[in-house]
Amino acid sequence: MGSKAIITHHMTEISSMLITHVTANVEDIEKLHAWHGGVDKILRMLHANEQVLECAMLMTCNRVEVYVVSPKGSKMLLKFAKKMNVPDRIVDFLDHEESIRHLIRVASGMESMIVGEDQILGQVKDLYNIAKKTGSTGKMLDTAFNKAIHVGKRVRNETAINKGSVSIGSAAVELAEEVMVDLKGKTVMIIGAGEMGTLVAKALANKNINALYVANRTFERAVELADELSGTAIAYDMISDYIGESDVVISATAAPHLVITKDIIENSLSERDQDILLIDIANPRDIEESVVQIQAVKLFNIDSLKSISEKNLRKRRDEIPRVKKIIEEEMELLNKQYKRQKADKVIAGLYNIIEEIRTTQRDVAINKLSAYHNLGEIEREVLNDLTHSVANKILAEPTKKLRNAAEHDNELFLNTVAELFELNDNKIDEK
Repeated sequence: MGSKAIITHHMTEISSMLITHVTANVEDIEKLHAWHGGVDKILRMLHANEQVLECAMLMTCNRVEVYVVSPKGSKMLLKFAKKMNVPDRIVDFLDHEESIRHLIRVASGMESMIVGEDQILGQVKDLYNIAKKTGSTGKMLDTAFNKAIHVGKRVRNETAINKGSVSIGSAAVELAEEVMVDLKGKTVMIIGAGEMGTLVAKALANKNINALYVANRTFERAVELADELSGTAIAYDMISDYIGESDVVISATAAPHLVITKDIIENSLSERDQDILLIDIANPRDIEESVVQIQAVKLFNIDSLKSISEKNLRKRRDEIPRVKKIIEEEMELLNKQYKRQKADKVIAGLYNIIEEIRTTQRDVAINKLSAYHNLGEIEREVLNDLTHSVANKILAEPTKKLRNAAEHDNELFLNTVAELFELNDNKIDEK
């Protein structure tokens, strides 16, 4: 028997350890990201423990979560947290049902800082695939993660939890698209490559714009952001030269003074006749208010974007009850699935034993008869079908009873049958 062979059904449930933005700050989570060389390495280390049947991890900038299937799940995770120097104040431990519900909520965007965000679903998929590649998952976690990914897709298809931009950066791009009808083939300039400018740049990533210019007081940072998005970094003192070439200018600097004045715009637009859209998302403002007096200029500032973001966030929050309803529906289906799996392990073990006896006895009968007659294909087939039919008829009623026991949480019955037929020796509860 292998070191991870049999542990009875009721013991092999999921336990989890969570460190998220709810209890931990950015520095706490960043420290955990430095753990022993990445997710796959940690999973191999955890899985090497003979008490850990399965394990998986989520590691993003807002969370570090460890899921294990083990007879000593919470004890294991407590030890692991101590070993990894995780402060008590930032860690939570969940039992089986709580762990699964939390994982599903994470994939649905319900646990994100910005409710309904889409990025987390891709991250859950990617991190689950890492666990699968390291060979650390099995039936229990495969079922949970597949369900979470399915629910994540379902809530985004059936509700508006992820609709409408809720960050100022992406709201700026959404507004630009609305005003310009489409950004395809347009030239966009971003002034300021800090947090807000980066959000704007990322929101522009798949808009098929013609050219992207990035200006920043620290030129190296402009180069960094421009490279990420195949744009062009421009020197801060060259801004006015490039305004004339831009259809949209989004300004997001931390400068205490105006960056774009009415004079700069007038000089920049003197040699062109098309309109320009200016979006000011800086606080204090970057663009002089009086630029609106220039006929070709449309100006929007952070106040209008804030109201768009807040309205969209309210709309998303209104969807929460619908998402919760879907999660509860799916939790019920998942619990039934787990119950069926428990019965299926015992049933599969029974069928294996009976099949072994059946084929052995069939071959004994064929050998005995062959001593007296030359057996043809038909006779062999009749003997095979007969033994098959007897085995299936014997197992039909026990199969029903075992499935029924699983449906009604009668684990004692399942474990008694497993013991009676020594199914543990067949490793029915292995991964």
